[in-house]
Amino acid sequence: MMMANKIRCAMIGLGRLGSIHAGNLVNHIKDAELLYVVDPFEGRAEQVARELGVQRWANDPNTAFKDPDVDAVIIATPTPTHAEMVKLAAKNKKHIFIEKPITQTLEETTDVIHLINENNVLCQVGFMRRYHPTFVEAKKRIEAGEIGKPIYFKGFTRDNPPGKYPISPPIAFLKNSGGIFLDLAIHDYDIARYLIGSEVTSVLATGKIIMNSFMEEYDDVDQAITYLEFSNGATGDIESSRNSPYGFDIGCEVIGTEGAIQIPTIREKEITLLSPTGKHEPGPIFPPSLSEAFTLEINDFIQSIIRNRRTSCNEVDGKQALEIAVAATESYKTGKKIEIHSAHAPYSV
Repeated sequence: MMMANKIRCAMIGLGRLGSIHAGNLVNHIKDAELLYVVDPFEGRAEQVARELGVQRWANDPNTAFKDPDVDAVIIATPTPTHAEMVKLAAKNKKHIFIEKPITQTLEETTDVIHLINENNVLCQVGFMRRYHPTFVEAKKRIEAGEIGKPIYFKGFTRDNPPGKYPISPPIAFLKNSGGIFLDLAIHDYDIARYLIGSEVTSVLATGKIIMNSFMEEYDDVDQAITYLEFSNGATGDIESSRNSPYGFDIGCEVIGTEGAIQIPTIREKEITLLSPTGKHEPGPIFPPSLSEAFTLEINDFIQSIIRNRRTSCNEVDGKQALEIAVAATESYKTGKKIEIHSAHAPYSV
């Protein structure tokens, strides 16, 4: 039976992240109903539908896109398919949650943004760090002026070596990932512009294969550094690694003119505020897992639809982060600093 007071959703793509979103829609998002699950692999959609008690399942995403009962789609398919999926969703008047990156190329992003606007649908891009409680708290304290003017960002993302452990990304994933800057560092690029409150205007990136020699086949590296410059004069650096022996980890620091905000690691469950007096002030205790952030970002998407308001991490944010990632990839390949000329306007939230 249809629940008219709920946003009826289709989950497109049932890999690791799609399965998490599907479970959250069923178990944790009270204003949403998961009506469809879709995956091209034979038996996968039927299996998940049975496990979660979902009414409908399909192998072809067009089945869900064309169904008038579907209000919104959550897309977690491989990166090369993102542009096609978003275009189909927009043309069929479905609101869109798309995992990062919004598309694989900037040309594709321009096309999908045009269709999103033309069809008057909402779009949210899956940069879940904006919803992680520690990053939310850091943003509030920076905006409250507790560290003065932000002048430097340091961030890192570390993942397990591909294919080495059960929780590692599979080696085959690298073929369509878009590379370390597009796939891994893009989260840091987004959270950097979010916390600094300014657009990135240039990047200088370098990288090397340290452990995983097979990555040469995919024209990728397993260790990289990106140096950033922002339109407000701030600078920063980002470490990207696929060599973490202790598991997936994220952390960052924002240095200001009067102090610093540190998220040393999401595994340690706290924020640290450093003041001129040397006092170390622990912030609220939050879960180390990203599970809560995944739930909060989908809930925010659903609430945006209900309230007919622009999503807080929209298609423009997706394009800005992608532009940084594309520039970083070019910088790595050419050894040159790359200017991002479209990013000189003030950052806006």
